[in-house]
Amino acid sequence: MCGITGAIWTDPEKALDQDTLRRMTEVLRHRGPDDEGSYIAEFQLRPPRQTLSGVALGHRRLAIVDLAGGKQPLSNEDGSVWVVFNGEIYNFRQLRKRLEGAGHRFRTQSDTETIVHLYEDEGPGLLEYLNGMFALAIWDTQRGQLLLARDRLGQKPLVYRHEPGRLLFASELKSLLQVPGVPREIDPQSLDEYLTYQYVPHPRTIFRGFAKLPPGHYAVYRDDRLEVRPYWQVDFNTEEDRPAGEYAKELRRRLTTSVELRLQSEVPLGAFLSGGVDSTIVVGLMRQLVGEPVRTFSIGFPVPEYDETRYARIAAEKFETVHEEFQVKPDALAVLPKLVWHYDEPFADSSAVPTWYVSQLTRRHVTVALSGDGGDELFAGYPRYRAVWLAGWFDRLPAVVRRLVAGRWWQRLPASPRQKSLVRRWKRFVEVLGQPADRRYLDWIAIFNEARRGELYTDDFVARLPRLDPLEFLAGALNSSRRRDPVTATSLADLVTYLPCDLMTKVDIASMAHGLECRQPFLDHRVVELAARMPLGLKFRRGRGKRILLEAFADLLPAPIRRRPKMGFGVPLDHWFRNELRDFAREVLLDPQTLGRGYFRPEAVTGLLEDHQRGRFDHSSRLWALLILELWQREWGGEC
Repeated sequence: MCGITGAIWTDPEKALDQDTLRRMTEVLRHRGPDDEGSYIAEFQLRPPRQTLSGVALGHRRLAIVDLAGGKQPLSNEDGSVWVVFNGEIYNFRQLRKRLEGAGHRFRTQSDTETIVHLYEDEGPGLLEYLNGMFALAIWDTQRGQLLLARDRLGQKPLVYRHEPGRLLFASELKSLLQVPGVPREIDPQSLDEYLTYQYVPHPRTIFRGFAKLPPGHYAVYRDDRLEVRPYWQVDFNTEEDRPAGEYAKELRRRLTTSVELRLQSEVPLGAFLSGGVDSTIVVGLMRQLVGEPVRTFSIGFPVPEYDETRYARIAAEKFETVHEEFQVKPDALAVLPKLVWHYDEPFADSSAVPTWYVSQLTRRHVTVALSGDGGDELFAGYPRYRAVWLAGWFDRLPAVVRRLVAGRWWQRLPASPRQKSLVRRWKRFVEVLGQPADRRYLDWIAIFNEARRGELYTDDFVARLPRLDPLEFLAGALNSSRRRDPVTATSLADLVTYLPCDLMTKVDIASMAHGLECRQPFLDHRVVELAARMPLGLKFRRGRGKRILLEAFADLLPAPIRRRPKMGFGVPLDHWFRNELRDFAREVLLDPQTLGRGYFRPEAVTGLLEDHQRGRFDHSSRLWALLILELWQREWGGEC
């Protein structure tokens, strides 16, 4: 696990010098505290352009496999192919045997060298053979081209900036900001999408002119042209009607193989254990595979509704793990500056806070941790899918009944300041039932829905927004599975939107900030492809998801864990904004510097603060998004 950065240029005036490359690499030190490396070379452009141009590659290393020989950048035997690579290739030993049989000679035991030799044989087609999480850059001296690629599910990040005469790339945006003269102009469309989703969706970044390479894509830069293409897309529209027992057996086989592959390590390894279904299954399979106690880590909070340690203890006792349990009292004011620096574009998922703490504490004991990420998207585990299911029934009702159910009578129900109260959730569910399914779902998940953003923005900022609807990002994913039922379509859309843009970003940045590598067995592409083909009835019945997981892994799931409701991994934001963050939030959000940016109406921001702090409504997620945005802007700069 590492950090990569670099550039290729066809304009000599945009060449990267050694000092700039060093700064770009050094700012990624947290991703790779064990070693660093660089490579800079000049090359001649092909006729008719005879300009002398160049390429630069930088690398920070967190040593996991081949501790002595895995230094990067790494080349083939004659130096014609060079690579920098962030991630893990879990099937590299199988690939190496094949490559050695074809006559390739290896100097190291690392998975990185497998990439080099596989590229020699397959070119960009090598990506189809890789089972892993990765972001990589391959410089091909003979073809005069640079290949960038990102893993299928977006577990590892890769950002770039393509400008006339140069391409810059890196694991994190902050690395590109070290290049002299690079502009920091905020993209109004990205800001609008951030306040909708709580993240900036790919391929955009918060800065105009910078982009994220989408999951499952590669890019080729040659002669100052950049082509971005997909190399993997899961088939969302094919549903296979097979016996439940057959599916369960195949799922067990594939997930067991996935866990086994992810146990490869030459450094201490453990697992996050929340006591939920997904992490319990992963730890149970680890215990069966290693035949000895597994190291597990849980984080607890003094607020009962945010504490899962009781369930984690049940799983730890069943599998006789060496269990570490950390009780923390998150300090919002202390952790905020660290989050803003590491998440170097606005990111408002508040579960980044506990993820930060559990990564920090886990890294004191191990260097690699397995987690259960991906299970909710693949097997319809989020509570919001129950709303999608109910809305699907509503859509099939006669028009007169739909008008009655979605009428205005619900507005007369007494309000509750608690966002998750039954009445509040019912009102939120009913008030958008008359909308199209994709708009309805976006309203349910949005931090600021369309109406609230309209109330928040100034007229001047609205005038700067392009005629693009943030819904298009989600709608594009939903359209890819239109032939499936609403719950399956929505969960698979989350797999290619929410999971890479939010969950994987959260986990990657928080873990790598502490030099910890996280591996997600549920995101093996063979597990994903199997889950995508399953009929809904195997995953979701009577309003509850993960049915096939409960059945296929019944022997690994204690009864209290099988029965427990889904609990989010979060912090008490509503409490914070009425107590610890009360004065700080008012000071920052109503500061003339903040309001002077011209994005938001002062009375709208004041209204959010007043409503929340007086207990009239829980606006905590909205206030958190606004606070993160302003603190990010003060750290990283930029204006619209």
